[in-house]
Amino acid sequence: MTSVLMVQPLLALIAGIVILIVPRILNYVIAAYLILIGLAGLFPHLFGG
Repeated sequence: MTSVLMVQPLLALIAGIVILIVPRILNYVIAAYLILIGLAGLFPHLFGG
């Protein structure tokens, strides 16, 4: 069962990856931020938190 708390970081991670696929100068900064937030949010769920 997917937790609501897990959806937001997952969306941030996916958005970051999609932005990296279509790069612009500012988009690299935004993509890096979204990926970091996504990983930070998913980290506790990945290891049974």
